[in-house]
Amino acid sequence: MVTDASGAAALPWLTAPLQRILATQRAHALLLHGPRGVGEFELALLLAQGWLCEAADVPLAARPCRRCASCHLVDARSHPDLMVLLPDALRQRLGWSGGDAEEGGAEKASKAKPSKDIKVEAVRAAVGFVQTTAARGRAKVLVLHPAERMNAIAANALLKTLEEPPGLARFVLCSGDPAALLPTIRSRCQRVALAAPEPAEASAWLAARGVPEPALMLAAAGGQPQEVLAWAEFGIDAALWSRLPGAVTAGDASVLHGWPLPLAVEALHKLCHDALCVATGAAPRYFPAPALRSRGDVARLVAWSRALADLARDAEHPWNVDLAVQAAVQQGREALNPPRIAGAARRTASLNSSR
Repeated sequence: MVTDASGAAALPWLTAPLQRILATQRAHALLLHGPRGVGEFELALLLAQGWLCEAADVPLAARPCRRCASCHLVDARSHPDLMVLLPDALRQRLGWSGGDAEEGGAEKASKAKPSKDIKVEAVRAAVGFVQTTAARGRAKVLVLHPAERMNAIAANALLKTLEEPPGLARFVLCSGDPAALLPTIRSRCQRVALAAPEPAEASAWLAARGVPEPALMLAAAGGQPQEVLAWAEFGIDAALWSRLPGAVTAGDASVLHGWPLPLAVEALHKLCHDALCVATGAAPRYFPAPALRSRGDVARLVAWSRALADLARDAEHPWNVDLAVQAAVQQGREALNPPRIAGAARRTASLNSSR
């Protein structure tokens, strides 16, 4: 079983794919892809640790040993032959905070919002890193996550090294959206698909971490257990998630107060999806069925879905979050209520405003 540095169970569903990849994959560059929040980054680090492991008595498929000096260096985030490229906005959340020399030097002090992109300067520094001699003689490993955060300039800076890698260089690119990568990047990597864990296994893992009603929250997150833990940082739990359909049906946007706009749009889109399912006689996927009491108007739900898709494409822009969420919720109220009820609600609101 995959464990963390303390020996505790980490992400148990990664054990089988880790062993399979170490035993069968010999390509110098791997592209790990799968649903967001199922452990691509953690698997990439375990692969790097397995390739760098120095335990001669442990078969490759059973590595990392977590006991040798090399494994301890990886756990301490200080292995000289491992570089991890992350957007600044992800570094602290994933435990790689602090300015690393391996990312091309410390960032200048700035009040600017941390970047969500992998910059070309960092990629160029990584190219220089893999071209140097391995300090411990095993390999030079570059982990890049999420790979779709490279723009075309950054990706092209990496391309030549992917085509003609130095002898000991190994690359692991993680992506939740491989279609967003340049075709030339994808074609030079061996693709490895990572599936979502079995619901029972993921629910047990969440329950062990104190998540109430883990099965409900796992369904809410689309089967992605790490997303459930990320949501908990914003106070999103089973009770709040179950209240969301009723609040939106009533036009109450306060339930989404404090949520990042991309997360609020994602939740509304899931509600729209489930409302369409119920309206057409199908079972909901993300919300418990009792929470979806109103049968929405299909045409309006489709229009709402399109509007949410448009908002999602620009959700990271500096919108006024409260106004954007309020507008999306009001359109959702119109879509979730049958036309007769929606019209009565408008007349009531008009009467109240005239008093």
